[in-house]
Amino acid sequence: MKPTNLPFTGPAFLAPMEGVTESCFRDLVLRRNAADRLGGAFTEFARVVAVRLPRKTIQSHLGPERHTAPVGLQLMGQREEMLAESARLAEEMGVPLVDLNFGCPAKGALRSCAGAALLDDPRRMEELVRACVDAVESIPVTAKIRAGGEDDSNLEEIACAVEAGGASLLTVHCRTREERYRGNGDWERLRRAVAAVDIPVCGNGGIESHADIERMISETGCRYVMVGRAALADPWIFSGKRASREEALSFLLDYADLLTERDGSTPMKVSGRLKQLIRHWRAGGLFDGEREWWLGQRDPQLLLGKLQAMSRRPAKP
Repeated sequence: MKPTNLPFTGPAFLAPMEGVTESCFRDLVLRRNAADRLGGAFTEFARVVAVRLPRKTIQSHLGPERHTAPVGLQLMGQREEMLAESARLAEEMGVPLVDLNFGCPAKGALRSCAGAALLDDPRRMEELVRACVDAVESIPVTAKIRAGGEDDSNLEEIACAVEAGGASLLTVHCRTREERYRGNGDWERLRRAVAAVDIPVCGNGGIESHADIERMISETGCRYVMVGRAALADPWIFSGKRASREEALSFLLDYADLLTERDGSTPMKVSGRLKQLIRHWRAGGLFDGEREWWLGQRDPQLLLGKLQAMSRRPAKP
């Protein structure tokens, strides 16, 4: 038996979100929450297609910073050998765990029979998990699923397939593929998954506040909770800290700086990434009453300049 000790340092995780949880955003969230509350995070999914992931791609997803809480590399694909080879290389590069994405409902994933498309084929999911488990020496392999494809009737079968493949942790997004991101999510599905398997279960979906993290654990039996869109609204949701207006502004300005300095993002791209956060943002009450102005602003310099003017922090030369 391979060791399955999970490296997480706390009960809640930052969810992998395509186009959002790149290393700049993820590092800022990890810096602002104690590791005993924010116990881990995951990269955006790295798509594995015809060949093993290159080292530079894995490194790009991981970013330059390392934290007390582990950051897992999430892989998505349906080619067994290439997923396994990518998992093996990730372990060689020091990645603390590998997560397999069986939950992405995007059209591109479904067309290539990856992500949530695999929910219709539990046996294939088991084979993919097993291939990655067999490929690594000691790091955990985990998997993220949805509650089902068209409906949740085969939730238990899907969960058991992941466990049978050797996964050390099962994360369940409590919406189905068909539901995508609509509604609040049905936590009864999390209870069903917990009852179906012996491995730890992480619940995902329907978290709106810090209090909901503990409530999900107590009401469903999940050992861990994964937070996605609510962390875009309030990056301090894991610790429960009530951020001040200046702290909230500092996060957004730090994010703009990191995107520019680390990733070489243009002002237009930085503005677009900020708007992704502003659409959800609640921390510090920054955009109350004028969110539409911010989201409709087409001049990136005007948007960035107004953020800077709202802050007491001196502008960079």
